[in-house]
Amino acid sequence: MTEHHGSCHCGRIALTLRETPTDVGECNCSIGRRTGGLWHQCPPEAVTVVGEGISYQQGDRALDLWHCPTCGCTTHWSPTDPAYPRMAVNLRMFDSALWRDLPRRLIDGARY
Repeated sequence: MTEHHGSCHCGRIALTLRETPTDVGECNCSIGRRTGGLWHQCPPEAVTVVGEGISYQQGDRALDLWHCPTCGCTTHWSPTDPAYPRMAVNLRMFDSALWRDLPRRLIDGARY
């Protein structure tokens, strides 16, 4: 099994991804434009997050958007509904060799 390891800038939050992304999502919603994340959506069991982050909910409050309390990097999102089978990691927390040549997929979250 392939594992990819990433972290926030200061290393307080570590991410292990147990699958290899084939594309990346870029969201144009109000928070997505500001964080600049490159998102890989996956089942929660494909990711291990180690470290304490701070969550933020916006809009419909369907997602917890996690960031490091020390360096501020946005690391991942998780659903507020534990039955929802998806989460996403910000691939910018990983070595750029993992994501730089992947096709970009627009996630049209802009509503206004």
